[in-house]
Amino acid sequence: MLLVGVFAIPGLAHAHPGHENVSGLLSGLGHPLFGLDHLLAMVAVGLWGAQLGGKARWLLPALFVGVMLIGGGLAMVGLSVPAVEPGIVASVVVLGLFLLWARQVPLLISAAVVSIFALFHGVAHGAEMPLAASALTYALGFAVATAGLHLAGLLAGGWLQQRSLPVVSRIMGAAIGAIGLSMVAGM
Repeated sequence: MLLVGVFAIPGLAHAHPGHENVSGLLSGLGHPLFGLDHLLAMVAVGLWGAQLGGKARWLLPALFVGVMLIGGGLAMVGLSVPAVEPGIVASVVVLGLFLLWARQVPLLISAAVVSIFALFHGVAHGAEMPLAASALTYALGFAVATAGLHLAGLLAGGWLQQRSLPVVSRIMGAAIGAIGLSMVAGM
């Protein structure tokens, strides 16, 4: 009788519906924050937007989140995109190099670069959605976390620009790019 009770307890723990929404949200929030490749690329997008200034400050992060959600949706419905992991690692290297380079890249080119990389990040997020998670809450989680990382990069980059310390953004870009290159070596 005791054994029956012990084996029944785990079933009772899952008997209450609605928890998948919370776990989906938390999983979505955690995915960009705990993957170094995602974290670096997303902060770099914010830093790059601040470095470019003007419309790029809001357009690059907004575009990244929007295209990332499209990529996540594609993965959630079972569509695949080739070379996702190499694309994500390339995003870390390239975004780091753009920060290091510190040149005014035309907005259209910047938007295209960010969109391509956002698609890779989104597909990775969508493909790694927990089975029991709600797609909506999971996507909300990774979108909010990504926007927060972009905002952190924007605020840091803006603060550095205001204090005439843009060289620090370049140093951060060099570090991000170097970490990306070490990821390439580890593939």
